[in-house]
Amino acid sequence: MRYGRLRDLSMKTLETLTFDNAALRDLPVDTSPQNVPRQVKNACFSRVDPTPLSSPKTVVYSSSAMRLLNLPLSELERDEFPSYLCGSKLIPGAEYAAHCYCGHQFGYFSGQLGDGATMYVGEVINNESQRWEIQFKGAGKTPFSRSADGRKVLRSSLREFLCSEAMFHLGVPTTRAGSCVVSTDTVVRDVLYDGHPINEKCTVILRIAPTFIRFGSFEIFKSIDRLTGRPGPSVGKTDILKQLLRYTKSRFYPDIPGEVEEEDTVVAMYREIMERTARLVAHWQTVGFCHGVLNTDNMSILGLTIDYGPYGFMETFDPGFICNGSDKGGRYSYEAQPAICKWNVKKLGEMFALVVSQEKLDQVLESWEQVYEKEYNQLMRRKLGLLTESSDDAELFSKLFATMRETHSDFTTTFLLLQSFDLIEGFNSDEAVNQMLTNCLSIEDVTKTLKPTYSKADCAALLQIISQFSLAAGNEAGFNPLARYGIEVDSVLRDHQIHQDLENFGKMTAEDRDKQCRDKWSEWLQMYKTRVQDDSEKSNDSNYRQARGDLQRKSNPVVVPRNHILQRAIDRAELGDYSLARRLLEVFEQPYEKPAEQWLAERDVGDKGACTVT
Repeated sequence: MRYGRLRDLSMKTLETLTFDNAALRDLPVDTSPQNVPRQVKNACFSRVDPTPLSSPKTVVYSSSAMRLLNLPLSELERDEFPSYLCGSKLIPGAEYAAHCYCGHQFGYFSGQLGDGATMYVGEVINNESQRWEIQFKGAGKTPFSRSADGRKVLRSSLREFLCSEAMFHLGVPTTRAGSCVVSTDTVVRDVLYDGHPINEKCTVILRIAPTFIRFGSFEIFKSIDRLTGRPGPSVGKTDILKQLLRYTKSRFYPDIPGEVEEEDTVVAMYREIMERTARLVAHWQTVGFCHGVLNTDNMSILGLTIDYGPYGFMETFDPGFICNGSDKGGRYSYEAQPAICKWNVKKLGEMFALVVSQEKLDQVLESWEQVYEKEYNQLMRRKLGLLTESSDDAELFSKLFATMRETHSDFTTTFLLLQSFDLIEGFNSDEAVNQMLTNCLSIEDVTKTLKPTYSKADCAALLQIISQFSLAAGNEAGFNPLARYGIEVDSVLRDHQIHQDLENFGKMTAEDRDKQCRDKWSEWLQMYKTRVQDDSEKSNDSNYRQARGDLQRKSNPVVVPRNHILQRAIDRAELGDYSLARRLLEVFEQPYEKPAEQWLAERDVGDKGACTVT
């Protein structure tokens, strides 16, 4: 869902926000006041207080996001603003709490997780009667902080702030970010996990969404996991599960008829969550976004993108793109995202099955591919300026991405180039191919981007293990003998392909490479031209060229949050210069407009996008 801007009615101040903290009223709250690491049983929230920060200062704020709370620009410029928005000064009407949830992390149930560095602040009712939950991220310790300090740093906070807002303006369902506040207090972080820790500034961001209830919120009721031996902290409490289902249905799915005591009502809500999640990941795939940490505790029950950690926007197209430096097995790679999200929805269904039929929930999940493909194909047609459907579209899209991979083309730039061609009249194939070649990497640049995780020898050994197990009697299709080691089969196959590519490039001349790219794009562009001409005839639109051009210009961003862009803003911000961070917000708010700074639309050759965030 995408929330539009509000009309300027009577605006609020930070002291006069209208709070109605329904989550704390309708769901069980922990009775213990102890803010120490512990298991929180039979409760969905624990009350906590934010830990004050020294000398807070605003790095950047989103005026459009803050208007959701009816806060005008004058409030965002107040001297007290950063103190309120980092927890050093308590907001009147707010009730601070940490949410209890569990999660499957990298495929294994981890037991209790919870808001270890995040705090529920309250639910603001704006002038249009919309309910917005606001959160602090990085405001101090909670009972779920375990051995951590409950803090976030400027580096990770600025990344989350900018991407949240960028995704919203790209039309991708997402939580919003209202502000980013830094302080003079520091915490120690080993950024590269290489034994060289540094002091980084404590930072707090304000997050905004209808709710931050997630799949993992329902996993607190999970029985002992047979693999990890861990249970949820509220195992067996089906009365609280029904309470959480009732709250979720009444607040966020009120249009679904019936009550949660009726099986069909819960199944209908599960279907809606499944469909929203499938449509969400289709959006990710068509903008080249990789989340990086698709654990069940990072999945919204509203189908929103939440918890921006080591995410990455793909530059050079690679279906096996991994943006999380700790995801050595490639479980959360770009191409794996649809299947992983479906797996996560299945895990949510296992919790719903504590009170309804598992068979009915499984039947709902059977339509995942249909929902995903419908949304994906629709979004892809928009990017290619196609007004009608065709049974050959799946092949067209598949061959496009195969061509992008083989020519190592930049994801975002590819679609910008394609929208510049007039495929109806006066199309010059040679000129179009030459344009596409400007987006292809040379042999030298390709070798910088092809970075396998496993050596050639290790890859061969792993492939042999996979092959042996696949041939063994009794093994189910899709069985992964390497799962216990955190290795995904797809990541091994990807590395095998990389080693083959590197070997081939070692034998290739610059002329060979030019011919390879030229032939690939020439073949696909001819296929695309034929499809566009058929589309023109089928659409019967007298202004067809204008219509498809408008569609593409609204669907293909010029600028996305590439890692190298974000890093420049982070480097300056850490020196106290926030001007680039603020400029990036302006650019990301108009992603389909060409910025004055050309480097903002250029890729960084050699950047694989993998990072760590704490």
